[in-house]
Amino acid sequence: MAKQKVAMLTAGGLAPCLSSSVGGLIERYNDVAPDIEMVAYRSGYQGVLLGDRIEITAGMREKAHLLHRYGGSPIGNSRVKLTNAADCVKRGLVKEGENPLRVAADRLAADGITILHTIGGDDTNTTAADLAAYLGANGYDLTVVGLPKTVDNDIVPIRQSLGAWTAAEVGAYFFDNVSNEQSAAPRTFVIHEVMGRHCGWLTAATARAYIQRTKGNEYVEGLMMDAALKNIDGLYLPEMVFDLDKEAARLKHVMDTRGQVTIFVSEGAGLDAIVAEREAAGETIKRDAFGHVKIDTINVGGWFQKQFAALIGADRSMVQKSGYFARSAPANGDDLRLIQGMVDLAVESALNKVSGVTGHDEDQNGKLRTIEFPRIKGGKHFDLTAKWFGEVMDHIGQPFEAA
Repeated sequence: MAKQKVAMLTAGGLAPCLSSSVGGLIERYNDVAPDIEMVAYRSGYQGVLLGDRIEITAGMREKAHLLHRYGGSPIGNSRVKLTNAADCVKRGLVKEGENPLRVAADRLAADGITILHTIGGDDTNTTAADLAAYLGANGYDLTVVGLPKTVDNDIVPIRQSLGAWTAAEVGAYFFDNVSNEQSAAPRTFVIHEVMGRHCGWLTAATARAYIQRTKGNEYVEGLMMDAALKNIDGLYLPEMVFDLDKEAARLKHVMDTRGQVTIFVSEGAGLDAIVAEREAAGETIKRDAFGHVKIDTINVGGWFQKQFAALIGADRSMVQKSGYFARSAPANGDDLRLIQGMVDLAVESALNKVSGVTGHDEDQNGKLRTIEFPRIKGGKHFDLTAKWFGEVMDHIGQPFEAA
């Protein structure tokens, strides 16, 4: 039997699971295959193309449990699409005329890698599938097993992606402090922008966590620090449509009655309309290697601020973004348990030469299994009919309809 050699990489944006997933993989291989050689490619697929790798030493194996305490990625991230040759050339990762897939495949073969673990979202894992297919077509046997990472929780057909629960909890903690800004000046309008390009799950889940976090608070009766200060008055997701004038009128009534307004907004809410508006005005919208609009250049929260502030009579308005704070956190208890189950299955599948992405398969009654690569897709929309979301909207008292 040929000697096995494991490589791992993390790619895409950060999520509160990367460090723990790397630590979990190292620990699991220590338990079930202690003699197996392990390496990590630094900064995702960039490291594969450049041959930049970290040897997992005995000392690293011994202290791998420490990685569960931290956010970020201990082996670095990047956004590299191996099928976008022009972008790889531009970034100096391959030479003109080279096929990045072939460069990556040759590197894996030269390094003797037989198992590759990719920890990332749909782009990371579908890129891994492209790489495995290329290697297979060229006579090289590589088993690729991905772990599903994204705070957006928008990978088809996976019920719950790693890191999303933590991001919602930490986003609620972030805004629990920020909401106190309502006491800084009269008629203040605070916008909490939450990550979520096409999917509103994280914004909705952050709102739910925030409501749960603050609903039991006890206040000193008669003072301005009261339950109203912690209210959410509006919540806007990519899957929802709303009438700007009607919402402005509703929120103006809140402002006139209470002297403050707070809304939660997904960074992708109204994104298509904003991009169309800017392109119609002749602006060139920046996109990444995968063709996605660079969301941080759009400033959806700023657009909501511009639309609403004057209409609701705000004297002071501010946009606060919890994204980088939330996505860089260490995994919470719920995510740690989810990570362990997916890591254990990933190692078992890899050693049995079963490629795919581990996750609870929504098309198979939520069974934890290694899901076939062709079924992995991004952009899953949040289900507005979820019972818990209805309870959130009832708490807010906001009418809504699906887009």
